[in-house]
Amino acid sequence: MESMTVERVIAAPVEDVFAWLTTTTNYTSSPLVVRCRLTRHGESAPYGVGAVRGHLWLIGWFRERITHYDPPHATEYVVERSLPPSRHELGRMTFTEVDGGTRVCWTTRAEIPVPLLGGMLTRRLARPIITRTFGNILDAANTALASRA
Repeated sequence: MESMTVERVIAAPVEDVFAWLTTTTNYTSSPLVVRCRLTRHGESAPYGVGAVRGHLWLIGWFRERITHYDPPHATEYVVERSLPPSRHELGRMTFTEVDGGTRVCWTTRAEIPVPLLGGMLTRRLARPIITRTFGNILDAANTALASRA
């Protein structure tokens, strides 16, 4: 299983950053994300615990379920299904107020489940694409939120 983390400071208040990044329809601001849909609302909020969302990225399709929702501090999810198939243990975003805005730390643990080659494919193929996509989404959040200020 490969851990991947991307961090950015977004020039906006923590509540705004949390709201933007947990509303995954905003992810289409990244050129690597084709479509994002909320397919089931969460218990306490649309993107709260139990919410199910579908993402179509250039690298594949993912159905995710929200497992933890603590606004405006953290959210966690798990990929329940994906095409191509992947194994996923954790997706987490944490949000911390800092000088100049909000530090976002986005971490995932995943791998491509191919015998003998899975680890290498995950490190050499999936890791750069996933971290680039996370970075693009965080940059899009900064652009969208900084322009509101």
